[in-house]
Amino acid sequence: MMIKFIDQFFERFNKIKNDEVLSSNDLHLATAALLVEVAVSDQNFDESEREQLKKLLASECHLNEADIKQLISDAEQKSKTASSLFEFTHIINTHCDYTQKLSLVNSLWKVAYADNELDSYEEHIIRRIADLIHVSHRDFIQEKISVRDK
Repeated sequence: MMIKFIDQFFERFNKIKNDEVLSSNDLHLATAALLVEVAVSDQNFDESEREQLKKLLASECHLNEADIKQLISDAEQKSKTASSLFEFTHIINTHCDYTQKLSLVNSLWKVAYADNELDSYEEHIIRRIADLIHVSHRDFIQEKISVRDK
């Protein structure tokens, strides 16, 4: 069922125009895929990162636990098969304002710091995502510091 949903999502993605409104499920999947990109970037998607990812998605997406697990699984699959981050960042750029983008960057840092270690690959992928969603370097650093110093 969810695989069919994801296939339909990416079929629609290819037809999206800037003025077209996406469903919240589409935005959730793009967000989850970017969070998964950070979690897997260091080749170690550990339990602390997985739990942080579940927590973030629960607060942002308002889904039940089973749906969150399925969303993470689907996001992992899409992350593996995506040709680039653009598939996901385009949706963020089209449908999120700057404040929402900052919130996403903050969440990306939370996933990276979930295991109490910041890997250089994690930092690099967050920098790439922040660039692609047009978050300033200053704000990128401020979000990092706010998460790191908690």
